[in-house]
Amino acid sequence: MSEVKIKPLADRVLVKPQEAEERTASGIIIPDSAKEKPQKGIVVAVGSGSKDEKMEVKVGDVVLYGKYAGTELSVEGKDYLMMRQSDILAII
Repeated sequence: MSEVKIKPLADRVLVKPQEAEERTASGIIIPDSAKEKPQKGIVVAVGSGSKDEKMEVKVGDVVLYGKYAGTELSVEGKDYLMMRQSDILAII
């Protein structure tokens, strides 16, 4: 069961972005204004695919996506991205 009550249609995928890094590898704290938009997240819901494209990602997959991919939405105070499967670059 998905953690949200949203069912993506066709080849769309709902992704929960990972939090932006709070510190650099050397321990320097990154202020909110300088944080990079995360490009990695966890798939929380997937559509059923289309006749031209079967779904390759599944709920629970950790994926990489483009910097400007998807549409941001907030559900019950949590942020998500709705994107097409083709916007996903890789499953890691």
